[in-house]
Amino acid sequence: MFALSNADGAREQGAEVDLFQVSDFDASMLENYGALAFGCPAMGSEELESEEFQPLWDKVKDHLGERKVVLFGSYEWADGEWLENWKADAEDASVNVIDSLAAYDAPGPQEQAACQALGAALA
Repeated sequence: MFALSNADGAREQGAEVDLFQVSDFDASMLENYGALAFGCPAMGSEELESEEFQPLWDKVKDHLGERKVVLFGSYEWADGEWLENWKADAEDASVNVIDSLAAYDAPGPQEQAACQALGAALA
């Protein structure tokens, strides 16, 4: 639902939007997009999901160039440190992160609206 809000925000600004599951996207597809939103929940000990998302992120982060990027996700324990670590990793790779959003537990209406604004900022 978080990803849908992000997509809706971009569409409202007139952007064409494609949604992908992590397993359906790879670095060779980057050339088709001028802006990207990456969503991943916190897993384990405040880290990105390790089976699919982390490997994808590791493959694409150095190839994002000046594309606008937003990072978002949810967490259910601790304090959302995973997003700060993710943003630091993106910064180290010179990713153009224009904004990010972390929601505690299931995103409510306020978080959905904030994620929609992230999508609008990408458009």
